[in-house]
Amino acid sequence: MIKERLMKLREEMNKEGMQAYIIPTSDFHETEYVSEYFAARKYMSGFTGSAGVLVVLLDKAGLWTDGRYFIQAANQLAGSGIDLMKQGQEDTPSIEEYIVTNLTQGSVVGFDGRVMNVNDANKYKQAFMMHDIKMVTDKDLVGRIWDDRPALPCTETFHYDEKYAGKSISEKLTQVREAMKGYNCRSHIVTKIDEIAWLYNLRAHDVPHFPVALAYTIIKENDAMIYIDASRLDEESKTLFAQNHIQVKDYEAIYEDVKTLEGPVLVDGDFVNSKIVYSLNTEIVYAQDPIVLLKAMKNETELANTRNAHIKDGVACTKFMYWLMQNVNNGISEMSAQEKLQELRKEQADYLEDSFNTICAYKEHAAMMHYSSTEETNVELKPEGMLLVDSGGQYLDGTTDITRTFVLGSITEEEKKWFTLALKGHIRLEKANFLYGCRGLNLDILARGPLWDLDMDYQCGTGHGVGHLSNVHEAPNGFRWKIVPERNDSCVLEEGMITSNEPGVYVEGEFGIRHENEMVVVKGNKNFYGQFMHFETLTFVPFDRKGIDKSLLSEDELAWLNDYHASVYEKISPFLTNEEAEWLKEACRPL
Repeated sequence: MIKERLMKLREEMNKEGMQAYIIPTSDFHETEYVSEYFAARKYMSGFTGSAGVLVVLLDKAGLWTDGRYFIQAANQLAGSGIDLMKQGQEDTPSIEEYIVTNLTQGSVVGFDGRVMNVNDANKYKQAFMMHDIKMVTDKDLVGRIWDDRPALPCTETFHYDEKYAGKSISEKLTQVREAMKGYNCRSHIVTKIDEIAWLYNLRAHDVPHFPVALAYTIIKENDAMIYIDASRLDEESKTLFAQNHIQVKDYEAIYEDVKTLEGPVLVDGDFVNSKIVYSLNTEIVYAQDPIVLLKAMKNETELANTRNAHIKDGVACTKFMYWLMQNVNNGISEMSAQEKLQELRKEQADYLEDSFNTICAYKEHAAMMHYSSTEETNVELKPEGMLLVDSGGQYLDGTTDITRTFVLGSITEEEKKWFTLALKGHIRLEKANFLYGCRGLNLDILARGPLWDLDMDYQCGTGHGVGHLSNVHEAPNGFRWKIVPERNDSCVLEEGMITSNEPGVYVEGEFGIRHENEMVVVKGNKNFYGQFMHFETLTFVPFDRKGIDKSLLSEDELAWLNDYHASVYEKISPFLTNEEAEWLKEACRPL
């Protein structure tokens, strides 16, 4: 099927005189997880991971993805005629290197400019011009051959009340306009749907696990436009838009409206698609969208609600852990376990949906960091080995993300060692006390150190920012040992930023281990040396004692773990049955 689709795509390329076509994993808004309408890269390659770029030439094709997906991509691309290009590996060429190496002068490269941000488009443009290769940016060739393409999402919106959001539309617009003044800009184009959701306190269900609406906005000095089908809007949002001088315009109208803007215009080149930017006829100021930082620094209302969401999520996950340990002999599988966890989340007040596709991976499946169980791969759980479950929920009061690795029975000493050392790194990072001005880059070694000491590592970041009833991966904060520009996760850690802490160990064909909590940055003491900062733990679910080798933990690490488990019991046990609470008391017993 994939070979047939590639053949049809190449026929369209020949009609357009193209020798290469680029298909990113994106929509018109640079969204990380896209709706099925925009799953062009998945449709053309068969690779289902959340990150990757497919390049199709007339005689070959390559797919670029990162270390989270190397195993999965190799399996899914087998026999397709598409070569796996492992990003980050020394012998892997960049996309532009691959293209210019395989094409000749006068060749043509095409893509749909609506699904490629202008920074990427400009990068390709510069590389191609040096080799006299032309670029065509307005061709949706996949759309021509995708006969049963799903419809563009169009769900009804709902206003996100200030009792959850903490700030009004008016307050947020004032903040953004103040930032625009700093750049001396008269207009600001925003296309990221999570930013528009934050700015206008607007939510919907256009993208699975991501409660937002597809929309664009242009913010001016005294008014604004939002580009969305007006029939989708709830009455409260309509009223608030009118009160705040926000004009509602058709979704596609932005492409004509931007041609009339008078500059300077503020544009974040990492997000705004190239078709929009290439349509501007005025001065452009490229800078990080100010909403990125405003959105990441949660206000007190958001934090209070988030803490509440994590208690509910902790109850669901703890109940799941109890159920799992009681039923591991009863023929449950990866998929039935995953379904049970979702059922338990649905029992919690104000639950909307999961915050991403749950990873429920048994034994060697867990070595694939973003494994997803299917009918073809689903296996029965047994009272042996380990089960890794990475999951989260979208609640009206916040977004959660948690990973626990459960020991279902006997495990090897080697597995127990890595289980403990990954937990050791997790604890070290959770305990960090640091001066203001530090970035995740400065702290990442706390998590990796116990693994690096034994020449072990994991091929991903240690943690990512988390939104508020928004995207589960949020810029600009994170933990990573090196700068990866496209990730935008290396900012100074500011008060109110929520970040995951999830070191792990993954041994292909054998097992995978990950321990994940969410943490929020809070202020500590201030003295002669400056403002000290630390983390407040948000996630409360026990770590599986059966995987821990106590001898590998220091006294202070052991003390932290015992204190953490005491807090888990105190916060979660009131919401459990008597049997569950008794089990939790044992699960949280001091080591």
